Amino acid sequence: MIGDVVTEIYGFKTAKKLIWLTFFCNILLVASTSIGILLPYPEYMSDIHNAYSTIFTVVPRILAASLIAFVAGELSNAYIMIKIKEKTKGKHLWLRTIGSSAVGYLFDTVLFVLLAFSFTDVPPSDLITMIIAQYIAKLLIESIFGTPLAYGVIGWINKGVTGE
Repeated sequence: MIGDVVTEIYGFKTAKKLIWLTFFCNILLVASTSIGILLPYPEYMSDIHNAYSTIFTVVPRILAASLIAFVAGELSNAYIMIKIKEKTKGKHLWLRTIGSSAVGYLFDTVLFVLLAFSFTDVPPSDLITMIIAQYIAKLLIESIFGTPLAYGVIGWINKGVTGE
């Protein structure tokens, strides 16, 4: 929803900057947790270090998948939103938010699940189930919550800008 609002109000160029900023913040997360795994620790904290390592050793793979999927999904979402806005001459915000999200979520969901869980112990049938369930859930959330919130936030921002 935030991406839709930024794209709607400030355009694709600004949305793209925000997408890349988010991407680099997540890279910082991976770097920080990876350094945390390598740092020395006192022997009495070995259980905590092992738990930390277990959790954060998979972070680079999951986050890499997430980042690739995020960038592809968000850029396609913002691009499609602008194209729909041009075609509809700025009308039908609901069509822009849901239509662009349908495309963006497809890229995001398929790429994330395949990159994060392929070549692991997850069976292919579970990968397909994850993709379908996540895609449907994202579209439902967008339709029920995201689009109405986008209408409210965009209206509020426009009211503040125009003073009406």
